[in-house]
Amino acid sequence: ATRKNNWTPSGRHRKVEMAYIRKKRSKWSVQIKRKGYPIIYKSFIQKSDATRWAKQVESDMDRNIFEDYTTASNTTLKDILVRYRDEITPNKKGHKSEVYRINKLLRHKICLVNLMRLKSSHVAGLKNDYKDLAPQTIKHYIQLISVAWNTAKREWGLTLPAQSPLVLVSMPVVNNEREYILTHKQYNDLVGSCSDYIRDLVIMLYETGARYGELASLNHDNVKLDQRTIKFVDTKNGEDRTIPINDTVLDILKRYRFGPTVFNVEYGKFYEHFCRARKKVNLEFFRAHDLRACFITNALLSGMTIPEVAVLSGHKDWKMLKRYTRIKPEDLQEKVNKIIWIEKTRQG
Repeated sequence: ATRKNNWTPSGRHRKVEMAYIRKKRSKWSVQIKRKGYPIIYKSFIQKSDATRWAKQVESDMDRNIFEDYTTASNTTLKDILVRYRDEITPNKKGHKSEVYRINKLLRHKICLVNLMRLKSSHVAGLKNDYKDLAPQTIKHYIQLISVAWNTAKREWGLTLPAQSPLVLVSMPVVNNEREYILTHKQYNDLVGSCSDYIRDLVIMLYETGARYGELASLNHDNVKLDQRTIKFVDTKNGEDRTIPINDTVLDILKRYRFGPTVFNVEYGKFYEHFCRARKKVNLEFFRAHDLRACFITNALLSGMTIPEVAVLSGHKDWKMLKRYTRIKPEDLQEKVNKIIWIEKTRQG
């Protein structure tokens, strides 16, 4: 054992603070007691390793830089992911999808690694195992591990290394821009192939640019037929949004006057019906969310400004709005000709 002699001015000896090393079965066990610190335990195969570690810990304690990683060494990635899923995720809007991702992640072998042994190579292995998934999906899984790590460190008081192993991992390159927008004929064909169960909702998505969840949760109190407006409450960006409606939308809403919400459509059934409809007209590549992009592109081509379109779509900035814009060069041909004509007029 290593001892520290500590005498008071009167010559009386204070309580000894020491590292106690003893052999226990086939290992050398170290116990360190120091005022202001919890009792530290650790076992080693070699006595020399035990002595070296005890001296290092005592030195760090003397300099007030010691960090106790005992709890982290006994905590696996699974432990913090489960706690994050049960305590933090339920308070999020997208809690269902996040619970699904966490549960899938818990089945991966990386979750068996304790936090002190977690390395960037483990995360790289996860990326490789999930290589068949979309880059954005892989990124979601890595970000989940990162946010759980940071929450455990900052909010749960778990002592972890200053640098997370995840900062050393390169994120997959995400290119989620889509080029799909329906022509007028394709849109009419799609609507014509829709069942009565979803037809009006598909038209609403196309005519308002709303997200599916915004229309699915729309209640009658937020529909003002006399003012020709509808209000989406607590949207994706956390704010309410009120938009004006056109004649097509107004006619649809007049037919839906009863029930807790305007559209009593379950997403699972909506998705099933929508897949059938798009298959009938050879539009398997087209997603329901692309209807939002159709609205935004049509609004911009009709002459609306970016700020005006952002009010309708709920986007905070042009960078996010741009992802939903599908304007093609041929769409601008007429406007380009007008610009040339103006220039010629000035020259004349």
